[in-house]
Order: sequence, then C-alpha cells, then structure tokens
Amino acid sequence: MPRPIRATISAAALAHNLMLAKARAGRAKVWAVLKANAYGHGLERAARALAAADGFAVLDFQEAARLRVAGVAKPILMLEGFFKPIDLALLPRYALTPVIHNAEQVEMLRHSALEREIDVYLKVNSGMNRLGFSVEGLRPAYNALRMHPQVRNVTLMTHFADADGASGVKAQLDWFNEIAKGFEAPRSLANSAALLRFADETRADWVRPGIMLYGCSPFADESAEGLGLRPAMTLASELIAIQHLQPGERVGYGFSYEALGELAVGVVACGYADGYPRHAPSGTPVLVNGQRTRTVGRVSMDMICVDISGVSGAYIGSPVTLWGEGLPADEVAAGAGTLSYELLCALAPRVPVTELP
Repeated sequence: MPRPIRATISAAALAHNLMLAKARAGRAKVWAVLKANAYGHGLERAARALAAADGFAVLDFQEAARLRVAGVAKPILMLEGFFKPIDLALLPRYALTPVIHNAEQVEMLRHSALEREIDVYLKVNSGMNRLGFSVEGLRPAYNALRMHPQVRNVTLMTHFADADGASGVKAQLDWFNEIAKGFEAPRSLANSAALLRFADETRADWVRPGIMLYGCSPFADESAEGLGLRPAMTLASELIAIQHLQPGERVGYGFSYEALGELAVGVVACGYADGYPRHAPSGTPVLVNGQRTRTVGRVSMDMICVDISGVSGAYIGSPVTLWGEGLPADEVAAGAGTLSYELLCALAPRVPVTELP
C-alpha cells in the first residue's frame, strides 16, 4: 500500500472562489493567477476548474506552453514578461500578453519583428519599488510600444504592496492615478486583497486574484470562511505509530519537547519533505479524528509528532488533517510563523494528489 499522505484538490471550491472574485469584480474582467503551479494546486487542473475566468496569469513560458498544449485558448498574461530576445518569438506563437516593466524589455521588443500582433501590459511603479516604470520612464516606454507595428493594445498595471495591511491602497492608487494621468489605456490594479477590501476603487478594467481563488485569506485579521471562501487543497495523512511518554521524557530531534505529564504522542506520516514547514513549532494546530490538537517536537523529514492525549478514539490509522477542510491553511501558517501561500506552494511532488469534482 502507498504511504498514507495525500492531497485532495476540490474543483468545486476553486470554481466557487472564482465566482466570488467575479462578483467582486463587477464589470471588470478577471485574470486567474496560476503562477507557481497554480499555488501548488496543479496548473492544468486549476485551469480546468477556473475555466470561467477571462484569462490566466502565469510566470514563465513553460507554464504558458503547458496551458496551450492543454487546449486553453483564453488570453495568457506573462507577469514578468520576457527575459531574453530569444523569448520574443514565443509571444505570437502562444498568443501571450507580456508585462513590460523595464526599458531593456522595451528595447528588445522595439528591435524585434513579431510574426503577429500582440497585446502588452505596461507596469507602473507606484511605490512598491520592485518592478515597473517611474514617472520619467513611463511616457517614453508607452510611446515606444504604441509605435511598434505589431503591438495592438497597451494596458497600464500596477501592484499594491499593502492592500492587506494598515496603509491600504490609497497612497499607491493616488500616485498611480497621477502618473497615469493623460494615458488613454485600460488599467489592471487589484490583487486578491484589493479586490476583497477595496473593490470600488481598484477593480478598473482587469483584476488579478491569486490566493483567494485557492480558498485562503490575504488578511491576518479576517478568515477565509468569513470572506465566503472555500479551501481548495486539503493535505491529510494518518497516524503510523503511537508512543506513551512519562513526565520528563522527550520527543524528536534535539529532544526539543519535554512532556510535563503523561503524554500520548501520535506519529504522522508527513514531514518537511512533503511540504510541511520544518520551522513549525510545537503547538501548531492539527486535526486527528476531526479533533483539534497540536504538534509536539521538531518536524522531521518524513514525520511529525502530535499530542493525542485528549483525542478520543485515536489509533494507528486514524485520519489526520494537516490543513484544508476543517483546518484553514491560514491558521496552520500563522502557527508556523509563515503565510498560507508558502504552505500551498511547498506541496512536494512526492505527495499523491486526488482531484475532487
């Protein structure tokens, strides 16, 4: 029999979360963000479940090619654009829309002869200071793109740094609007956090939801369930051993956890080689037999230990939920000092995946 760990991906949950995003988007069109193997959910699998999106956003050309081979005909947005002149031939071949975010890309495109027309996105640096043009570079870049005979449409975009935080979007949005004044072009602004919290101000012409599609909240102070989102990924396993500790006995590498009293410890077939965060401390939440408990000791490569002293009916073979249905990934991530994004993206290739309708 195979090792008991498994991940299940709910197509219905993905579709539900997309419908919520579309409702928030109003008349704006929706790019479903599928980068990082659809946040660990499987590129082609997520594209099927999110087929009602208006287009898909990815990061690299292999992802784009895989979508086209899978039969996806909708627009595909390349979130970091292209990297070398050799990439340019792939844009018309796969009908891709690149994000242009630096002058070198403009020059590469200016000196290229594309086979067919393409659309492009032009990224504005509104204060996040990662990618994008500042005020002095935006107009020359825009004019150069508009003059290219094979560039059809130019859309302005930016990215919010703190839509999920205290400062919100106002300062960046004001700066973007000032920089973009006088440009007659469609706009794409909102990520998940902006779409959920500032939709009226940021929906513009295209929105770009990511984490919300996978059923997680972008906010530390608001749960996914409270936002109406459903978890798309559930990581589950089983107990494969049980140990009974006396007071003062320890468990795991480095003897990092000491039993203060009698303690029943369940050993779970899941470790950091499966994608569970190694840095998760004792006390990180977990479900055994559907009952909430906690991890104890260090996460090892293939196993974690959990406190089953108060779990009724726990035995070898009892089901364990690491995150997902019944235990939000956001809560597990908070317990581990990270974000749900990292948990989902870290799912290891060795974990079997089952798709649920």
